[in-house]
Amino acid sequence: MLFGKKKRLIERVLVVEDEPLVAFDTEHFLTGEGFEIVGTVDSVADALVAVGEAETLDLILVDISLSDGSGVEVARAAIQRGIQVLFVTGSCPGEARSLAVGCLAKPYPQRDLLAAIKAIEAVLEGQEPKRLPQSFSLFKSAA
Repeated sequence: MLFGKKKRLIERVLVVEDEPLVAFDTEHFLTGEGFEIVGTVDSVADALVAVGEAETLDLILVDISLSDGSGVEVARAAIQRGIQVLFVTGSCPGEARSLAVGCLAKPYPQRDLLAAIKAIEAVLEGQEPKRLPQSFSLFKSAA
């Protein structure tokens, strides 16, 4: 019998982050973990284009405070396309529960980002997540 890695539910990720170093680190880390980064953008306008044009997106990591507006706008567009959203921000907005599957508070260690994604996958599979990082709030009702 061959043992292989379990197929992920979340493979294709869009990163929406206007801090260049954070964006680069996130993209580099997730690529190394086997995720496909479909794009890394730094504005609401570019994110909305990416959401509209992407054939398949499994998850959008979006900061709230962007140079040209709020990541909440990106989350609303994602919901219309059935795309899961994880807010990665220093301050989670009040309406986050209705717009995203969770909120990861900045600053966070990379292992917490990976654990948050695994928790989201577990909920999408109808399972209880094994471990949630302290900096992560999971909104099961949105998943």
